[in-house]
Amino acid sequence: MLSDTLRRRLLDALGDGALLESPEALAAYAVAATPLFAGAPAAVALPTTTAQVVAIVRACGEAGVGIVPRGSGTNLSAGTIPDRGGLVLCTARMNRILEIDAANWTAEVEPGAVTASLQAAAAAQGLYYPPDPGSQRISTLGGNVAENSGGMRCLKYGVTRDYVMGLEVVLADGSVVQTGGKNVKDVAGYDLTRLFVGSEGTLGIVTRILVRLVPAPQARGTVLACFAGMEEAAAASAAVIAAHVIPAALEFLDRATIAAVESYQPSGLPTDAAAVLLIEQDGHPAQVADDLATIARVCREAGASDLRTATDPAAADRLWAARRAALPALARLGPVLIMEDATVPRSRLADMVRAIDAAARGQGLRFATFGHAGDGNLHPTCPGDARDPALMARIDRAFEEIFAAALALGGTITGEHGVGLAKAGYLPWRLSPETMAAMRAVKRALDPGDLFNPGKIFAAPRPRTGSALHA
Repeated sequence: MLSDTLRRRLLDALGDGALLESPEALAAYAVAATPLFAGAPAAVALPTTTAQVVAIVRACGEAGVGIVPRGSGTNLSAGTIPDRGGLVLCTARMNRILEIDAANWTAEVEPGAVTASLQAAAAAQGLYYPPDPGSQRISTLGGNVAENSGGMRCLKYGVTRDYVMGLEVVLADGSVVQTGGKNVKDVAGYDLTRLFVGSEGTLGIVTRILVRLVPAPQARGTVLACFAGMEEAAAASAAVIAAHVIPAALEFLDRATIAAVESYQPSGLPTDAAAVLLIEQDGHPAQVADDLATIARVCREAGASDLRTATDPAAADRLWAARRAALPALARLGPVLIMEDATVPRSRLADMVRAIDAAARGQGLRFATFGHAGDGNLHPTCPGDARDPALMARIDRAFEEIFAAALALGGTITGEHGVGLAKAGYLPWRLSPETMAAMRAVKRALDPGDLFNPGKIFAAPRPRTGSALHA
């Protein structure tokens, strides 16, 4: 519950209808897309201007009340959970696309702008914003920046940080800083833009975002390749890259994921295949045609049992709709779905799939795995039931083994979902004590009172127990 003094200050700053305190509103903002995590916010603020954000930050800072930044709440690492109470600052009403600058190939947006809306606005000018998180139709650019969101086009185009050119950020003392700009080259001072991208709302509140756009590709096409085993699919993925083809997207789904998708949204995926690769290329029509032919040849040589090529946009869209349906399809398999992301070097993809299978078998669980074969980012996924503590404990042990295996293979505990609360205990497995100390020093310098997203990223390390020690 807010103090009367803090409530009055927030109401004065925000006006009517922008400070939510009803039990229904607080319940909605107590949770997000990450299952099994919930908090208890004291209130929810819905600012519409940078000046209002400044007023909120100063009022909460003086009252010692933590602020949890939030957009649409689609994050999968519990990064927007108000587990320590405090104020949720939701930027959903700061949703304007301020400028599409066709001359400089840039766009300026507010943090609540939806990713797909920016993509549509850019397309109307013949331009392209490539980052495409799976939740792009509802995720916001502020959340994408906070999590350094990835998606299916990372292999060719990179992730969110590769497109953020500048930011406006409100710091813990209420000051406002601007970083970067439209210059293609600018090395004046520290690269603060990159510091804030991926900081998960722990260093400041982003209120404006300047992103780079690229020319829209003229053509695109998709190859669906079916395999009798994951080994062959992984080999084909590596062979495509070895052939000096960098696809726009290179995705895979295993048998369990294919079956779930076809049950949920029949898309013509082959349910008898052990794994499928979905490979998209875009660019100049002649180059796309040449690359699709190379991709098909390489997949056939790697053991593909069936190949389909779609150059018609509608046919290609149907295939990619099937890939995007993986998460909602799998969510139907149990009362709760635990989906993680572990990433390894591309060359260790098959080893990581085997490690996931071994962890699942060892704990007597049903896992499905899909993800970004082109960049080694896998999404092992397991249905669970929070009413069964023994089952949930087995799932937790399986994921512990999976993360340990990813690290043993030269990988990492998260490729795109972030750390948040869900993986804070695993972060010291990935980073040295010295690196963790450096990160804490940055946090203390910019947010000495732990005002922003308190408790996220930093936590006591989880002990490595059981078979995870030997993964």
